[in-house]
Amino acid sequence: MQAGAAAVRLIDSHCHLDFPDYTEGVQPLLERMSAAGVTHALCVSVSLERLPAMLALVEPHANLYASVGVHPDHEDAREPTVEELVRLAQHPKVVALGETGLDYYRQPREAVEWQRARFRTHIRAARAIGKPLIVHMRNAAEDTLAILAEEGAREVGGVMHCFTETWAVAEQAMALGFYISFSGIVTFKNAAELREVARAVPLDRLLIETDSPYLAPVPHRGKRNEPAYVRHVAETLAQVKGLPVEEVAQASWENFFRLFRPATA
Repeated sequence: MQAGAAAVRLIDSHCHLDFPDYTEGVQPLLERMSAAGVTHALCVSVSLERLPAMLALVEPHANLYASVGVHPDHEDAREPTVEELVRLAQHPKVVALGETGLDYYRQPREAVEWQRARFRTHIRAARAIGKPLIVHMRNAAEDTLAILAEEGAREVGGVMHCFTETWAVAEQAMALGFYISFSGIVTFKNAAELREVARAVPLDRLLIETDSPYLAPVPHRGKRNEPAYVRHVAETLAQVKGLPVEEVAQASWENFFRLFRPATA
């Protein structure tokens, strides 16, 4: 066990353990999670086609949870309906809808009305079943926040995953009942502005994640990411806030259970 790991409880609130990057299977990942003090992880859906395999992966493990949704950047994925998402979200391991949202990085706003329609479908399903949203937002903050407000997402809340926006955007998201989640990006040398945003986010609105297998934090940058590395995100946040890592870890741990309300802990 890493030095000090026993005193810290961490949760990876966003990862993709079903992706083919993990050729060794889930058990070694779970062992390294435990050694790093990471007690739970949320495996996030990106398509309905992949969902059965992801659910099969998490079902045997009490400390793994799942979401159901279709990623906003997957144009060719099977389009969900509100009714289908509600039905799938009744699975006892599913704690959230998403990841959903808007991504204008590769295509201009005027070309992706289908993204906005898909986003609204997820919000309506989340409200129908009373589960929170996992929101992906890239180069689309204004529209993302507007649609969340228009569709009444405040009723269920959720998390702005892998947050990289300004403090003004964070404030608006928190006003809509959303938590702000930081990934390994916050550890990057060129992320000074993001660290200032992280400094300002209150502890009771903070989550941490890896977005594994992507965005490995320093000192693993450029390598395959995994849930055990969420500890580096917590350590960086503790440093910028001038707090013990145990305090940041405990706050994010409690926030996770407050937001997602899983049936088992």
